[in-house]
Amino acid sequence: MVSYERLEGAFMSRLAYYRVSTGDQSIEAQRSSLPGPFDKEFADEGISGAIPAESRPGFAAMLDYVREGDIIHVAAIDRLGRDALNVQATVRKLIEKGVTVEVLGLGAIAKGVGELIVAVLAQIADMERNRIKERCDAGREAARASLEATGKTHRGKVSLGRPFAADAAHVAQWRKDNKASIKTTAAQFALSPATVKRYCAAAYSL
Repeated sequence: MVSYERLEGAFMSRLAYYRVSTGDQSIEAQRSSLPGPFDKEFADEGISGAIPAESRPGFAAMLDYVREGDIIHVAAIDRLGRDALNVQATVRKLIEKGVTVEVLGLGAIAKGVGELIVAVLAQIADMERNRIKERCDAGREAARASLEATGKTHRGKVSLGRPFAADAAHVAQWRKDNKASIKTTAAQFALSPATVKRYCAAAYSL
């Protein structure tokens, strides 16, 4: 277990904070982008920025560790939070402790320095997430309308969610009854030709 204990009387520390949202992502890209080495590194791996900063184990440990005069390095402003209000609240909490936040490509944010920039950048990031959500919602609506009208989505799928698992015997029987080709059967059940061949081989061997 990593120890974040601070030596009594220690001078200003250079710290780094990393965060990735999913377990299959790595913090190494963020680590290599920052000007280390650092006195301490804190990380939250597999934790969404939607989780309040103080509720993330790594960030909470860092917040408890930092002292006035310390500098925290982050690779991007969105590593601190997911929306404009959350980012601003997080930065403000650090600034109130006398800490400087150094954002890669943006520079130092401290008391009276860079706070307006943070607010603007966080708002832009928030707007971009909203645009992405709107595009996703529009795509789902188009798929739903097409599914109701034609039985398939606008991308040719037979359902809005994950494809239903087809029964091998049913697939083989449908192909036999309709004298269909492998390609036609695959399209009918939204399967790959290789899967249809495997299903048919298994059914015919019974």
